[in-house]
Amino acid sequence: MYLELEDIRKSYGSGDFVTQALCGVSMGVEKGEICVLLGPSGSGKSTLLNIIGGIDSADSGRITIDGRSIGQMNEKQLSDYRRKNLGYVFQSYNLIPNLTVRENIEVGAYLSASPLDTGDLIRVLGLEDHAHKLPSQLSGGQQQRCAIGRAIVKNPGILLCDEPTGALDSATGMEILRLIEKVNRTYGSCVIMVTHNEEIAAMADRIVRLRDGRIRSDRQNENRIPAASLQL
Repeated sequence: MYLELEDIRKSYGSGDFVTQALCGVSMGVEKGEICVLLGPSGSGKSTLLNIIGGIDSADSGRITIDGRSIGQMNEKQLSDYRRKNLGYVFQSYNLIPNLTVRENIEVGAYLSASPLDTGDLIRVLGLEDHAHKLPSQLSGGQQQRCAIGRAIVKNPGILLCDEPTGALDSATGMEILRLIEKVNRTYGSCVIMVTHNEEIAAMADRIVRLRDGRIRSDRQNENRIPAASLQL
């Protein structure tokens, strides 16, 4: 497995006010797979994504990526790990407002020792006509495309997506899902996507269902359908 998690536990609070966010989660994702973490609000899916991304830390358990455990890393090593191995896509685009589309994407390229070609990626993203525009001149879908470009230009092993269509209308959301699928197939990044939308799970290679901090099911999707065929 490219990504392996063993008995991940996480709680918040103390004393009588402890909330168990994750209760012994174990799972794995192969290189190049699209994995959807599916569950209602409070199921622990975003907490799990943040722990994989090094944004939050587990109370206990083990995370291994490409054979390397991240639990023993110091802060500098963890920062290097995030920079070299991970790309992030969130509901909020977090683009730099005074930089153009190309410049926003190039910010990600500067963080990598082996970035993708920015021009080629802009073409894959369908942003050729918008490369010199500022974020304020873009639609929501175009801004999300730019955010995906900034994340993937680093050539990360894992692309983490937290409800990437949550702030978009259904038509634009479909465009973004098709783009994530295209990026996955073109560049081979492992995609881990958090959603509560059952329809989105149908495009995944692996579907992991969480509830109350526990994995309720973890299965390969034998009937995966293209993102273009989803009914959002």
